[in-house]
Amino acid sequence: MDFSQVMRDVFPLLLRGMVITVETTIAALIIAIFLGLFFCLMGMSKFKALRLIAKAYIWVIRGTPLLVQTFFVYFGIPQLIQSLGFDFRLTPFTAGVITLSMNAGAYIAEIFRGGIQAIDHGQMEAARSLGLSHYRAMFRIILPQAVRISIPALVNQFIISLKDTSIISIISLADIVYQAKIYIGRTMQSFATWTIVGMVYLVIITVLSQISSHIEKRLDYGAKNRHTNR
Repeated sequence: MDFSQVMRDVFPLLLRGMVITVETTIAALIIAIFLGLFFCLMGMSKFKALRLIAKAYIWVIRGTPLLVQTFFVYFGIPQLIQSLGFDFRLTPFTAGVITLSMNAGAYIAEIFRGGIQAIDHGQMEAARSLGLSHYRAMFRIILPQAVRISIPALVNQFIISLKDTSIISIISLADIVYQAKIYIGRTMQSFATWTIVGMVYLVIITVLSQISSHIEKRLDYGAKNRHTNR
């Protein structure tokens, strides 16, 4: 079987798998953004207990492999709940979304923390002097600017999470890698199939990288314009 024949045979399977890959990544990133913001604010809280919880979460997630986290969510959590007498199972898609959102959430928390710390402290002081509480100043003044600064890094995290779905395929998530393994199991066309999979990933990642670069340039251009207008 030549390369072009493998391309014709496997591409429809890979296309279905890529839809699952993108759906899983988008769902996970939406949850991860809220999770990351939540733990970012916890980590910057004046309460020590909240800071310790946030630090522990980030430490555990960043200190353990994604594969271990995947097995923990897919096998470990259901077994724990079943031991309590409940019939509980997770589908590969649900487990994949939970794992990716937990994993990305820890990194996004650090992205947001960096964005907040990049804002001039004088803005918080000025907002407080105008009568705004700390939390209102944070949500109305600081966070909108921090999110804007963090957009390029968030796009980069999307790229990382998209590639990380290939690890989630170990629990039979029907993503592009899983579909490729099924096809190879039927045809034994490993070289051509994995080459095509790599090409598909390269195209998607290249497009996302260009989008990230474009956004970063636009943000820099907007910042320079505001500075010039002053």
